[in-house]
Amino acid sequence: MITDRLLGNIKRINALVNELNNRRFPHIVLVELERTARAVSTYASTSIEGNPLPLTEVKKILKSKPDHIRDSEREVLNYNQALQYLNKELEKGQVKLSLDLILRIRKQVTVELLPKFESGKLRDKPVVVNDPRTRKIIYLPPDIKDVRRLIESLIEFVNSNRDEIDPLILAGIFHKQMVIIHPFMDGNGRTTRLATKVLLAEMGLNTFNLFSFENYYNKNVTRYFQTVGELGNYYELLDKIDFTSWLEYFTEGIIDELLRVQELLPEIGISPETKLESYHLKILEFIKEKGFITDRDYAKLVDRAKATRALDFKKLINLGLITRKGKGKATYYVLKEK
Repeated sequence: MITDRLLGNIKRINALVNELNNRRFPHIVLVELERTARAVSTYASTSIEGNPLPLTEVKKILKSKPDHIRDSEREVLNYNQALQYLNKELEKGQVKLSLDLILRIRKQVTVELLPKFESGKLRDKPVVVNDPRTRKIIYLPPDIKDVRRLIESLIEFVNSNRDEIDPLILAGIFHKQMVIIHPFMDGNGRTTRLATKVLLAEMGLNTFNLFSFENYYNKNVTRYFQTVGELGNYYELLDKIDFTSWLEYFTEGIIDELLRVQELLPEIGISPETKLESYHLKILEFIKEKGFITDRDYAKLVDRAKATRALDFKKLINLGLITRKGKGKATYYVLKEK
């Protein structure tokens, strides 16, 4: 049922998105925002599933990418790599919701956490959903024989209704229905949230660069599970499932995150880590005009010591704006390909 509350939420989201789109921010600000959103998404989505690592630890792991890691750290790296891969594919315009895409996402989030024969495949055993507190069975998902048909029907429903149903409602229906079908032995939540992000981005609301709707769910995990999940036997619930409360909650989460980002943007713009000084801009302008810059070129543009010039280049590299090429005296810098 489409309620006034749900319609109001959709209207608010459209207004907030338009407002953000109409504001202009330096590229450097957006680079930092994307990095932050990816870290928050990774932390929140894995935390929902019980990963104990705090956000500060997640950020360290994403930065250092350690070789010898525990499963909790592997979960974090897997999710982050899935985010980066999907974002690149979306930028190329090469992503569309499909069973193959869902299986690829699930394979990525479970790499080295499950046996290879199990990763990236629909479940071939019955599963049950337990209450995390009481450990009692609260939900019986569909039988194995029905899983593929149900997922394919869901994908067909989404793809054939893109022009008929509001994108936010369509993405919300997809998210809840995926949880109800429970197509995998493990990794259902992470896979569903990533696939929902792809669907939203495809339909014009790219949450990869802007914000993390997973963050809202993680603030109150109990409410998330109560609204997205169901209690009982799938086959007995089939005609009774009401998507209304979930869709209201789903859209409220997007509003909450958009408002958080709106408040965050001015802070990002003036933080020492992201602020570009006039000498940084001279580097970028020189490269745009000549195609590359060397330290010798930069020394002619500014009155700064060699060690300080090296820090200037390092800052632009860390912010993802330029790339270093060559070695020693043959070192030069070019703009990083987007």
